[in-house]
Amino acid sequence: MAVISIGNSVIGKSLNVAGNKFDETIMNFLKKEYKILIGERTAEEIKMKIGCVYPHVENVSMTVRGRNAENGMPMEVEVFSKDLLPVLKNDAMKIVNAIMEVLEKAPPELVQDISNKGIYLTGGGSLLYGLDKLISEHTGMNVMVADDAVSCVAIGIGKAIS
Repeated sequence: MAVISIGNSVIGKSLNVAGNKFDETIMNFLKKEYKILIGERTAEEIKMKIGCVYPHVENVSMTVRGRNAENGMPMEVEVFSKDLLPVLKNDAMKIVNAIMEVLEKAPPELVQDISNKGIYLTGGGSLLYGLDKLISEHTGMNVMVADDAVSCVAIGIGKAIS
């Protein structure tokens, strides 16, 4: 994450919490709670369909197929968003805390600008349901997910390099 002003990064912080970390958290949660082993692709599908870091209006669910961790046989379980919320929120709070840390260290004038214009989220992890709401709740600022959040990271890096 970074505070950018006049095309330059003024202050930033890097975390190893992103889309892959959320996938890993889902895989570990399902293994522990349901005794089911799933792969990264299934974990990402769960994250995108029912994963959340802020409560859904309805408790959505998904049937998950995998391998029984105890006997290796195929199995399926019904997983609910309300069950994923606390484990994914734990990782998301690391992002929120890092944002708060960056805002605390940023020059006051720039924090004022951010407060007026809002925080923009980029990257695939920004598409996780409720991340924008969670950050907004803790910062008191307007938080928006960038258009084409997945591609804009690569486009921005390309522009920065050139």
